[in-house]
Amino acid sequence: MTPSILPKLWENGFRTTKSRYWSDLIPPGVCNLLNPSTIYANNEVDLDEVEIYGFDYDYTLALYSNTLDTMIYNTARDFLVKHYKYPEGISKYDYIPNFAARGLHYDIQKVNVDSHRGLNPVPDEEVLELYGGTNHVPLEEVSGFYGKGPVMKQFMDVFSIPEMTLLAAANDYFNSNDIEYDPGHLYKDVSDAIGMVHIKGYMYKWIMQDLEKYILRGDETYAVLHRLASHGKKLFLITNSPFSFVDKGMKYMVGKDWRDLFDIVIVQADKPHFFNSCGKPFRRLDSNGDLQWDKIKSLDKGQVYKQGNLFDFLRLTGWRGSKVLYFGDHLYSDLADLMLRHGWRTGAIVPELEVETRVVNTEQYAQGLTWLQALTGLLERMQMHRDPESKKVLQDWLKEREELRAVTKNLFNPHFGSIFRTCHNPTYFSRRLCRFSDVYMASISCLLNYDLSYTFYPRRTPLQHEAPLWMDQLCTGCMKTPFLEEMAHIR
Repeated sequence: MTPSILPKLWENGFRTTKSRYWSDLIPPGVCNLLNPSTIYANNEVDLDEVEIYGFDYDYTLALYSNTLDTMIYNTARDFLVKHYKYPEGISKYDYIPNFAARGLHYDIQKVNVDSHRGLNPVPDEEVLELYGGTNHVPLEEVSGFYGKGPVMKQFMDVFSIPEMTLLAAANDYFNSNDIEYDPGHLYKDVSDAIGMVHIKGYMYKWIMQDLEKYILRGDETYAVLHRLASHGKKLFLITNSPFSFVDKGMKYMVGKDWRDLFDIVIVQADKPHFFNSCGKPFRRLDSNGDLQWDKIKSLDKGQVYKQGNLFDFLRLTGWRGSKVLYFGDHLYSDLADLMLRHGWRTGAIVPELEVETRVVNTEQYAQGLTWLQALTGLLERMQMHRDPESKKVLQDWLKEREELRAVTKNLFNPHFGSIFRTCHNPTYFSRRLCRFSDVYMASISCLLNYDLSYTFYPRRTPLQHEAPLWMDQLCTGCMKTPFLEEMAHIR
């Protein structure tokens, strides 16, 4: 190749190819390839072997509307101002829907929420300087096993989204008004203010007063539980929420006899300590919800238990190993110990999947990602051309590649992008999801699309050193979901 051949190839070939790219290289129907009701597998799971199904309550059996996030944010913000005497100016910061995303890290000392200071992004150069010129945060600073490190916290549950937004708003106010503050105290105060919403029972009160406003898709929860019970599966509930709250929500979704479906009901379990400590014994609640002090020798159907621990649970039930499948939304508090220490099967509920799948199915995303991959391939293959004209073309490609990255990121969330991927790499949340869950889905209603003897197989994704010898679009999750038409009346 002559030194200046690259610009000519671009003008005469690649630029023309781009205009024809969408019809030639994107397969027909690719924009409707993924089904939001699909269950995805990280490990092979045969439902025929599962005899016992366990559930968390909040954001697992009960999904909540986004209105709840606004209520939590507003109440915690007002608590900061009125009780902790924070500046009145913070009251002017309204809740920003879709600002924060699950899985973000908050650096307490550097007051960063994943490369954002306050509500504004921090330039890449400054982020590198903050962390000693490296793209990697030191291991000792990263959040620990349950998402809490010495200087960093990872926000992993849906309830943490208002907390991240309030942290960002308070930081933004102080920075905008050039007010010095202790970042450690700010983090603690915001965390305590959010905690007060739960401790004082505000959230429970709001939901119980207007179940129809806050609880979504209760008919699907009803359908899932009845289907499992009618097939002879044992069901149990382990939740941190109080019984009065759970009881009212379950009666709304499932009916007044909802407890007849469950073999064991445990409330105020204090997860994750329930799964990793043997300190708290089980206590029984009577029909009025009052605590009884008799020694628990068995966990019986029809009773409601409080606190306890998994070690006594295993001893009293004998429910061990892969015949148990437990569903929860919090990767650390609900699933990590069960997967790594106790050998249960785990299912992660990731409500964001539904929205992100719809984004991936759009023509704009398919075209952007396809051309992004094409540009990356061109850069890799043509980088050895060093003449001035070729360098100019390469620089144009690099610039366009960065622009495409920003566009595809913004389709998910203009501030932080997808919760599953950052550019070409999986996010930390995505890596934890793969480590701590056997299967994951948008909601438990996805179970309605599969036969109870169905086997989930993980998709074989090529490693960097492997050739892509199989058709990725024919793999798990991309074909039509089995039994979906038969269960269409549920959605």
